[in-house]
Amino acid sequence: MKAIVQDRFGAPEVLELREIDQPEPGDDEVLVRVHAASVNPADWYAMTGTPWVARPQMGLRKPKSRLGLDLAGVVEAVGGNVTRLEPGDEVFGAGTGTLAEYVTVPEDALVLKPAKVSFEQAAAVPVAGLTALQGLRDKGRVQPGQQVLINGASGGVGTFAVQIAKALGAEVTGVCSTRNLDLVASLGADQVIDYTKEDFTRNDRRYDLLFDVAGSRSWAACRRVLTQRATLVMVGAPKGNRLLGPLDHLGKVRLASLRASQKVLFFISKSRNEDLAALQHLLQAGTVTSVVERSYPLSETADALRYLGEGHAQGKLVISV
Repeated sequence: MKAIVQDRFGAPEVLELREIDQPEPGDDEVLVRVHAASVNPADWYAMTGTPWVARPQMGLRKPKSRLGLDLAGVVEAVGGNVTRLEPGDEVFGAGTGTLAEYVTVPEDALVLKPAKVSFEQAAAVPVAGLTALQGLRDKGRVQPGQQVLINGASGGVGTFAVQIAKALGAEVTGVCSTRNLDLVASLGADQVIDYTKEDFTRNDRRYDLLFDVAGSRSWAACRRVLTQRATLVMVGAPKGNRLLGPLDHLGKVRLASLRASQKVLFFISKSRNEDLAALQHLLQAGTVTSVVERSYPLSETADALRYLGEGHAQGKLVISV
């Protein structure tokens, strides 16, 4: 089968499309014929091998695993202990090394794809959708009527966060650039702030939750627009230096906020079947839709990651396999 592989860390040029052995599912696994995948910032960091402090997990000298976390496709075969899925089922979910024609995935990491949702749209959901859902519902504990500010509302996580926050009953303000104002408004944001023209930390509105995808402001700046018992949930940050990467910004905000009355949290989403099912229901109902700016063939994965690395993607970048 064809798959994206790399023998060393580096720029997108290190990625190659090669023929490798097709995997066989274990007892609790499913073999999926991948129809679409998508790229995430985690893939960019895994490709470049940064930040260096994460090398023990990524691989000290060369990558430990292949790129790709999201997938949508058709079940090809199932292991002996699999009971919920069967060959022919159209599914989506999270895996490892999904930038390939076939991948084996634990059964619990997959749910059925809604019929009205395309493979490309479904492949855009898992990592970004889970981050938005778990960050808002579980970490931010959003309640109906609360004021929620989403900084970085037009990216992969941000576009899902706007829709999910609205589904949870919040009044949503999205922060994005000029070209994305109409998009964010169309997703349901009650107010949209153009960060190229207005500093959102200088307005008179106060928020119960700041869901920070962009990581573009200091704690002192963010605190100005938070209520006394607000929560700041950090899910993203600038790339930073090669040693600490985004951990530099995240650490500074966390340390600066230690004595504050507000709660500051950073987390990385986890693939849970019940949460994938929640996203499945939102997709089925049309409450949440995927925003896909561009679709690339598998052979052009390097181009997708190069564009992702520029930091201005609108919604998700999808790989058609």
